[in-house]
Amino acid sequence: MDRRTPVDMSSPVIRETEISRTARRQRPSTDESWSGTNPMKGHSAPRTPGSLLRQHMTPQPWNTARPPDLSAIIGSAGRSPHLMQTPGRFRDISMLSNMDDSAYTASFSPQRTGAFATFDSPSFTEDITLSAVMMREEDPGETAAMSLYQEFQSSFLKFSSSEVFELIGDYETMCHEQVNLLKKIVNRVTPGQQKFSKTASVLWLLRQEMVTWRLIASLYRDRIQSALDENMFEVAAPNASEKMIMDKLFERDSLVRQSQLVVDWLESIAKDDVGEFSENIEFYAKAVYWENTLHTLKQRSFSALGSSRPLVSELDPDAPIRQKLPLDDLDREDDIRLLKYLFTLIRAGMTDEAQRLCKRCGQAWRAATLEGWKLYHDPNINGGGESQPVEGNPYRCVWKACCWRMADDEQFSRYERAIYATLSGNLKQLLPVCETWEDTVWAHFRVMVDSLVEQEIRASFIFSTEEEELPKEYLEANWNLERVFEELQATDKKRVLEENKEHYHIIQKFIILGNVDGLMEEFSEWLLKRKSLLLGHLLRFMTHLILFFRMLGMQTKEEVSVEVLKTYIQRLVKEKHITLIAFYVSHLPQNLGISQYAEFLENVTEAEQRHQCLELAKEAGLDVAAITKTVVENTRKKDGGEFAPHDFAPAVDSGITEEDRARIDVIDWLVFDPAQRAEALKQSNAIMRTFLESKKHEAAKEVFAKIPQDSIAEIYSQWEEQGMDSALPAEDDNAIREHLCIRAYLEAHEAFSEWFQHMNSPPQKPALVENASFTEKVAYEHKEKKYEASVFFCLLVLVKLTTEYKSMPPHPHSLYLPVHSFLGAPLCVLYLPRNSHPDP
Repeated sequence: MDRRTPVDMSSPVIRETEISRTARRQRPSTDESWSGTNPMKGHSAPRTPGSLLRQHMTPQPWNTARPPDLSAIIGSAGRSPHLMQTPGRFRDISMLSNMDDSAYTASFSPQRTGAFATFDSPSFTEDITLSAVMMREEDPGETAAMSLYQEFQSSFLKFSSSEVFELIGDYETMCHEQVNLLKKIVNRVTPGQQKFSKTASVLWLLRQEMVTWRLIASLYRDRIQSALDENMFEVAAPNASEKMIMDKLFERDSLVRQSQLVVDWLESIAKDDVGEFSENIEFYAKAVYWENTLHTLKQRSFSALGSSRPLVSELDPDAPIRQKLPLDDLDREDDIRLLKYLFTLIRAGMTDEAQRLCKRCGQAWRAATLEGWKLYHDPNINGGGESQPVEGNPYRCVWKACCWRMADDEQFSRYERAIYATLSGNLKQLLPVCETWEDTVWAHFRVMVDSLVEQEIRASFIFSTEEEELPKEYLEANWNLERVFEELQATDKKRVLEENKEHYHIIQKFIILGNVDGLMEEFSEWLLKRKSLLLGHLLRFMTHLILFFRMLGMQTKEEVSVEVLKTYIQRLVKEKHITLIAFYVSHLPQNLGISQYAEFLENVTEAEQRHQCLELAKEAGLDVAAITKTVVENTRKKDGGEFAPHDFAPAVDSGITEEDRARIDVIDWLVFDPAQRAEALKQSNAIMRTFLESKKHEAAKEVFAKIPQDSIAEIYSQWEEQGMDSALPAEDDNAIREHLCIRAYLEAHEAFSEWFQHMNSPPQKPALVENASFTEKVAYEHKEKKYEASVFFCLLVLVKLTTEYKSMPPHPHSLYLPVHSFLGAPLCVLYLPRNSHPDP
């Protein structure tokens, strides 16, 4: 029974905002209206104060942050915000109590229940923008939703670990805004067109994500508060009223309290559907109920003519059942439509609105039947002070037994039976009208809370025999959360069974159960079986859910959490969300994060983008030096092979391949940061050594040119800045000497190549023909001078080569061989390190 206690307190967190009802399992066709009228638009209940949770702190990386202070997350010390509120299942909601009848009628007007009822009429600018988007994109909603990737990361960075529930609220708000945008896009499609199918699918996913964040915020705020509260609860006084007993039960029993939060959550999802009826109930409803039957009966009283069809002869509310005669067809149709609408309002937690609608339709008696659930409370029982009005129904037990019997009576329509089954906790009669997963879960949890409260009240009072007319299986039921979902698995409704398997419903189930390990196992199974089929938005949600658990200091299965993060990072790389990758890599274990980010950087080729990626890595707290070193080593070792013996054959420089170009350009990763100059020398030496072994001197020259000219001086300067008076470390010293030797080798090779070219194509000495004329003699002299100049130039090349070799400073641990012995030889013959430190 919907026995909401009439305590004037704030609504639970789950009712902070109105959210769209979850979509059905099948993806909506483009001609399906996603919108629904919410009669409470502009009159929503105030949000739970969030200022208590606002404590601005600088976010810390998870690998360095200390466990969060849970008391700071909750806010100020004291009782849970939920315990300061009467749960919505047992409280009197009257959000429309301040609306006059004209306002109420307007809220159900056809204009409000049209295709665009869930959002304000778009401005001219919005129309132009949406039209432009639709012209450019075949499925614009999919592109528009991509902004959520960046927004979620920015939101995570904006809030500190003590503001975790503000963060969750921000997640929900972003999804809600995106859902509204996608609704506008989908609703502009001509009915029957198969356009924007992906947009509709993304809309369904984001609606599911939006309501899931709401569920998480509500349940985990209560769970954390319960863990912080002392396990000391006041016992209800011997003369406590039903309402007081219920309040104490909610304070001490987390099962009842959290089950009610689930009911509130499911009811809030349903609120947006109250306007999705094709006919507006107000159009048919009049101030007098059953007016067509009344009109027919009046005609019969004034004339013997007319239809002889049997109708009720009396118009009291029980007449059709008592006389077992029908109403006029139009009245019967109106009644069916009204009852369906009333059940929809009750399903959405809007019992007061249902009563107002009954009165507007001239059925005040039906509104009175919806009033008896209120728990009895007499504030004057202890005397003293000014007299206060008595609340609730002192004969509630009798009323409830009557509701149970009406729900079992097959003479009533299915929706009327469902209404009274809801109010009395009759699950068997409530389930037939529950077609979806959300409806079925709502029915079970609502009846469970109703049953547990009833058991508590009856355990505190002695009831007479005639009042105990409810079934024992209801009064003695042993409820638990697992039982609810076991019954969902055993249902005979195909649609509910199918919806049980949907990703978000599985997530919601484990969130309700509080079974994080079970949820992680599901994540693992999804990644193993359908990793490539998981949508990006679902992976984003899974990733941020894991980060949420970490913010709360909860233990999750590390290997599954890491795999989810890795999969999401791979999706970001695939979809080119370059600016987001470093942030999520920072949440991986350090070694894995280095390898993952290095793997990503291997495919970044533009210099400006490379610099940006390194800056982002530095901001995220990654080990940039280790990452760049890993990038270079990975690229250098690709298809590198072993170092083969040199054949001393003349050097024939082959062309530079794409793989060679990658090895050349990879050195750029090490020259951005001056602190990595020593590593740049080591890696470039190794790459050049490979090129020289392959006789690719031009490639080696390009690698050498990548190293800034001041690198050696920079290495010494950094060593001195550290306050070191000793010599450089052997590894750095060897890298410098090898770098100098390679330079000497490349210079010698270039000079030798030039000299060799001249030696193998010597100038031809001109010959003077006999009996040469004066002109021929002059020409001969000119050619002879040119020949002598060419010979002289060749000699200069050789002298220059020899002079440069002799000018090299000797080193006790280095071996310089004559030019003719090392030209074309492997570099390891030219350079011998001074100790056994391995090369890179």
